[in-house]
Amino acid sequence: MAAALIAVGLTGGITGGITVANAAGAHKPLQPEYVDWSFAGPFGHYDRGALQRGFKVYQEVCSACHTLHLVAFRNLTEKGGPGFTEDQIKTIAEGWSHTVIDAEPDENGDPIERQPKLSDKIPGPWANEQQARASNDGAYPPDLSLIAKARAVERGFPNFVFDVFTQYQEQGPDYIHALLTGYESGEPLDDGTYKNPYFISAASLKMAPPLSDGVVTYDDGSPETVDQYSKDVAHFLMWAAEPKLEDRKSIGFKAMIFMVIFAGLLYGTKRRIYKNAH
Repeated sequence: MAAALIAVGLTGGITGGITVANAAGAHKPLQPEYVDWSFAGPFGHYDRGALQRGFKVYQEVCSACHTLHLVAFRNLTEKGGPGFTEDQIKTIAEGWSHTVIDAEPDENGDPIERQPKLSDKIPGPWANEQQARASNDGAYPPDLSLIAKARAVERGFPNFVFDVFTQYQEQGPDYIHALLTGYESGEPLDDGTYKNPYFISAASLKMAPPLSDGVVTYDDGSPETVDQYSKDVAHFLMWAAEPKLEDRKSIGFKAMIFMVIFAGLLYGTKRRIYKNAH
C-alpha cells in the first residue's frame, strides 16, 4: 500500500504575520511562474545591474516599512555584491532616511541619534516591534534580510523530485516576484485587505500594492515597470539572503571536478594493483 505525503505550506508570505484569516484549508495559492534568473543553475551568478536597481527599489519603496537588519552598508561594496564603491555607499548612508541609535549614550545619559556609517546595519523605520505594529494596524512587517530563503514555496510531489535534477532553487525569488506583480486590484476589499492569489497564507493581505509603473527612476535605461521592479528587488533580496552564492557554486563545481578525477585515479590504481590477482 502506497503512502502519500502531502506537505501544505501555510507559513507566511513576504509580509509574514500580516495575514487575514481564511476558512481552514480553503486557500490554495497559485504557483509562481518561473523567472529566468541569472543566479540559477550550477554556473549562476548575480547580475550587478539588477542588484543595484533592486537596492534602489528597496531604498525608495520597501524601506518605508521593512527592515534589512542582517545587511550592513559595507556589505554593498564587497565582492559578489552589488558592486557599489565605498564612496557611493558613504553618500547613500549619509543620506539614509532612517537614523541609528548608538549603543552608548552621551555624557548626560541621553541616546545618541546619528546617520549610519559603513559599519552599521541598514536601519529600518521602527525603533521596536511595538512601534511597527502600532503604525501598521497591528501588523508587523517582517525583516527582509532572509525573505528570499524563508519564502521558498513548497512545490509538492512530484515537482520536488524533479527539482533535485534540474537544481531549481529559486522558489523564494519567484514567489517575491509573483506576489509583487500578482495583486488583482489596487483597491482594498471591505475588510481593508488586498486580494492576491499568490499570497501563501490567505486570499488577501494587508500590504497594499507597493509598486506602480514609474515609481522608481532607473539611471541605466531599464524599464520602469512593476514587473522589472519586482524582478530587480527579488534579485537583490536573494543576494541579501545568500551573499556568498557565487563562491558556493564555484567551490561546488571545483569539488565535483576533483571528485571525478580522484575517482578515476582510484579506479586506475585498483586496476593496476589487482590486474594479476586472478
